[in-house]
Amino acid sequence: MSEPVYDAVRIGIVSISDRASSGVYEDKGLPALQDWLTRALRNPITFEPRLIPDEQAGISATLIELVDAGCSLVLTTGGTGPAPRDVTPEATLAVADKEMPGFGEQMRQISLAFVPTAILSRQVAVIRGKSLIINLPGQPKAIAETLEGLKNPDGTQKVNGIFAAVPYCVDLIGGPYLETDDSVCKAFRPKSAVRTARPAA
Repeated sequence: MSEPVYDAVRIGIVSISDRASSGVYEDKGLPALQDWLTRALRNPITFEPRLIPDEQAGISATLIELVDAGCSLVLTTGGTGPAPRDVTPEATLAVADKEMPGFGEQMRQISLAFVPTAILSRQVAVIRGKSLIINLPGQPKAIAETLEGLKNPDGTQKVNGIFAAVPYCVDLIGGPYLETDDSVCKAFRPKSAVRTARPAA
């Protein structure tokens, strides 16, 4: 039996850090994002990685560049706290056609299960053209937690992660059909929006 064919997808991953981008310490954001997405998606992925400093104009320019390059999904990590150099949300909102506040609300809700300082996080998500841009936390552990959600001891889902809603959002804005590996993160779509993968030619 032939393997099914999944839509190819281009994904921008952006790590925003003055110190990592200047080589003071090793960036862990990009490897964490690439590892999680590779496990979570069945689609063939072309990654567009960027490691940049906490400069608002530069962040906005990078997001526009990735959208224009055909990235259906752009995930950022870093720069979402209250410190003076944390400007990722402002840079993201500056390039938005639409804001998607539910993503940030759910990320903070998930992180509050672990640390009370989750309320200091200012992650946002926006639509620009046919691309979904999401700010994620800065720590690899928190990235996985917010994307996957929380599970009960028996492995059943306790709180949905934000990625469960990403494939249907990408559908609605005209992007490729994203197929998830249910063991990592099960995508939710209304029954009318579910389609089966095309068989190989």
